[in-house]
Amino acid sequence: MSLALLQRDFCGWLADAPNQITHHVAETAEEGLAVYHHAYRAQLIDCLRDTHEKCAAWLGEEAFEAAALHHIALHPPKSWTLGRYGHNFAASLSALYPDDREVAELAWLDSALRQAFDGANASPVDLATLADIDWDAAVLRFVPTLTIGKALTNSGAIWSAIAEGNTPPPAQILPQVGALLVWRHELSPHFRSIEERERAILSLALAGLPFSALCTQLVDELGEEDGAATAADLLRTWLSDGLISHIA
Repeated sequence: MSLALLQRDFCGWLADAPNQITHHVAETAEEGLAVYHHAYRAQLIDCLRDTHEKCAAWLGEEAFEAAALHHIALHPPKSWTLGRYGHNFAASLSALYPDDREVAELAWLDSALRQAFDGANASPVDLATLADIDWDAAVLRFVPTLTIGKALTNSGAIWSAIAEGNTPPPAQILPQVGALLVWRHELSPHFRSIEERERAILSLALAGLPFSALCTQLVDELGEEDGAATAADLLRTWLSDGLISHIA
């Protein structure tokens, strides 16, 4: 048997995939192999649970462990650190729970908040400099930890209730598609639920569209008065939340 084939069978056996690894080792080694078999999966389950704490609480221990084992079998670790393991766990949960959209959204939110905590540092823009900005040419630059995920359910409310130790509300499909906004301000990761209009305008701003063009977009959608007021409100909110790192 080649070394490559032995390594492949050993990795499959660790992940609980059927193979004949025990046929290739001495009987006296089987007890040691059993230790690795348990420890490998147990460590990865603990890693997923640590990152996806609120999702695990929502699913319950038995269901979460079954989902974790499913993910581990399909996605062995590839990074040098386990801190990155499970970044695609939400996709596995989406496939496992296609009719319970909140499950994958909770996992995405858990993971995004963890990544924001570990993300690159950036200070919010100095508000004292705003008076000198040429707003006709201004381009907003955002903190590197900012990320946006689609929200079809009230997963944000569920996450917050679990975090506060309260009984979470029943899962519900939102009347309109929204989004979850995640970032880190100072030393703490934050999130808030946002509506589709803010998500769309924020996505354009992240793509580098000048602020004046964002205003034009909103005026075209809402009319001059409401469009200008909405643009001002969004800018005020983004500054207050510490989302903008500088204005080019």
